Amino acid sequence: MRLEILPVLGIGDVTEGDDLAALIATAAPWLRDSDVLVVTSKIVSKAEGRLVDVPADGPERLAARDEALAAETARVVATRGATRIVQTHHGFVLASAGIDASNVDKTRLVLLPRDPDASARALRAALRERYDLDVAVIVTDTMGRPWRNGLTDVALGVAGMPAIRDHRGEVDPYGNELQLTQMAVVDELAGAGELIKGKCDQVPVAVVRGYLTATAPDDGVGARALVRDAELDLFSLGTAEARAAGLAAAATLPDGPGEAPADPAAVARAIAAVAGVVAPGTVFTPVTDDEVRAALVATVPGWPQRATALVLGEPPTPVDPAGLVRLGADLQRLRTALAAEGIPSTLLPPPPGSTAAACLAL
Repeated sequence: MRLEILPVLGIGDVTEGDDLAALIATAAPWLRDSDVLVVTSKIVSKAEGRLVDVPADGPERLAARDEALAAETARVVATRGATRIVQTHHGFVLASAGIDASNVDKTRLVLLPRDPDASARALRAALRERYDLDVAVIVTDTMGRPWRNGLTDVALGVAGMPAIRDHRGEVDPYGNELQLTQMAVVDELAGAGELIKGKCDQVPVAVVRGYLTATAPDDGVGARALVRDAELDLFSLGTAEARAAGLAAAATLPDGPGEAPADPAAVARAIAAVAGVVAPGTVFTPVTDDEVRAALVATVPGWPQRATALVLGEPPTPVDPAGLVRLGADLQRLRTALAAEGIPSTLLPPPPGSTAAACLAL
């Protein structure tokens, strides 16, 4: 494969109501079928009127920006100082909901296109119907990446090609069947186009030639295929936000053991899950012995008759007031982990003669 990345020069400033298909076709009469148009989302937003009027400076500008950010936010992921990482109504997770103040008048902010996939489809259809050009279109924006410094362009919308190249089921040169490999090719093409477009050169469109030999017969689901389902997202919150959510969940946990016997393997998993976050020296010991439970029913006031197991909690030694406070927090963490395994619990005094400071009845 031999790729060319070509800039589309001369488009100029785009304003609300402009015809992007006409601007691009006029600036790039050399376009060919199967080219991939990489279009900066900002000119799409400008043409579609996705602009917000704001004061040029001062606290009023910040307030107007915050209001726009709140309107574009479906869920707050993380907050650090003035930085807001949010999930937009499209499903994208990025800083400030993609709201941009660059390459636009100081009294305006640019929002992301309302439906980038629809924008890509409309542009592709206009080029095909009016200029007899069969191209693919990728609408892009700049994002950061978790765990990596620096920014790169990624795809927000796509038409005329699949967003993902799925290698699952293929066999590599060593005879191994690929199980998980799905390449976000439209993100890779978006990044390639950014090498030509730049941020200050006023080149909002690039063409990648040579990647496609033919466009897709239909537009498919578009870039929505790149949005990971929340159920599969292992990092759906920032660390501080996840901790706060966990503490809130722990404060409202159902109080009482379950009707069904607690699964010892599930109890062990819950204990293991909190092992790295509890205070040094805190020990949790699961007990399922029938004789111990029978003794507790007879000796511990309030012991639930239907409890099928317990977990003893021992703080670091020597025991001091601060250690007991830390143990209380650790017990709540364990209750949350147990609840995640489907095991309700209740907090009880320690059994007589035990070195434990507290116990959970399951």
